[in-house]
Amino acid sequence: MNARPPLPPFTRDSAIAKVRAAENGWNTCDPVRVSLAYTEDSRWRNRSEFVTGREEIVAFLTRKWAAELEYRLVKELWAFGDDRIAVRFAYEYHDAAGRWSRAYGNENWEFDENGLMRVRHASINDVPLAEPDRLFRWNRDEPRPDDHPSLGELGL
Repeated sequence: MNARPPLPPFTRDSAIAKVRAAENGWNTCDPVRVSLAYTEDSRWRNRSEFVTGREEIVAFLTRKWAAELEYRLVKELWAFGDDRIAVRFAYEYHDAAGRWSRAYGNENWEFDENGLMRVRHASINDVPLAEPDRLFRWNRDEPRPDDHPSLGELGL
């Protein structure tokens, strides 16, 4: 099994690094790549959907990113403990008809000793968004720039 640093127990700095690594991974919109950050038997609750294992994670993310186009995500550390991290996040996307939305949410994560996420609970709300009101406009082929405002700085 490959380790995915930073590893628990988390410090503030290592928790922030773990959150940014997760954000960067999800922003690739590559379901297989993203699934490798989770244990083989990882358990998720995402909104009202329950997912278990990497195969289901890949299927879930494939469906998600086929529907949520031009997806851009910002995550922010909320709290951390030995092997757990809580984050808040927002992401923007549009559907096939071109309607933009911003999703707001919170996630609770639990990691194994190798730094793989074994549990993920996500609560998410979508809000319609006018295109001119978008805030996440960096190049889709690159990670969010380091100087991009945080959720707190954006007032989200």
